[in-house]
Amino acid sequence: MRLREELPVDHRLAQVYRYGAGVCGVILLVFGCLGFADRLTPFDTDGSRITGMSTNGVLSLISVVVGLALIGGAVVGGNFASTLNMTVGGLFLLSGLVHVFILDRSANVLDFGMTNVMFSFVMGLLIACFGMYGRVSSKLPHDNPYWRRRHPREAARESIEARRRARQAALAPATDTAPAPAITSARD
Repeated sequence: MRLREELPVDHRLAQVYRYGAGVCGVILLVFGCLGFADRLTPFDTDGSRITGMSTNGVLSLISVVVGLALIGGAVVGGNFASTLNMTVGGLFLLSGLVHVFILDRSANVLDFGMTNVMFSFVMGLLIACFGMYGRVSSKLPHDNPYWRRRHPREAARESIEARRRARQAALAPATDTAPAPAITSARD
């Protein structure tokens, strides 16, 4: 089963993916633009700080590119935004994990500090959660398109039962509205 085939394009979950990608993309875009506005050198690791996090030109460039990608995902929306959110969220988590081990080493070319690592973990979890919302769970409601796609037999059975109940409900008022037979006495 492919992830992008599960969700109808116009489903309400698409709004969560879209807004999540857009908000996180704007945050990253602002961070990257502030770095460019400060005229940071590309691989400088002198500890220049923007919004409480250390940065350099390359980190600003990466932030702008990822921010624009997320905003693009928000524009496209739907399954694409969901998959993009999960991928970018995973990459942020991986980046935070890698940078924990290279904080005070020469391999730290992005000038990460501990606040950057924490931001990377928090932003990664946030973006990934936006991407997985309503898509990954053991307790999805039965009207969820992902549940219906993963359980086609049960979904078909529930659809048949729902149609049967709807037909019975449509017929039931017609029989209830018929006038009751008049009770006649033996004298009439």
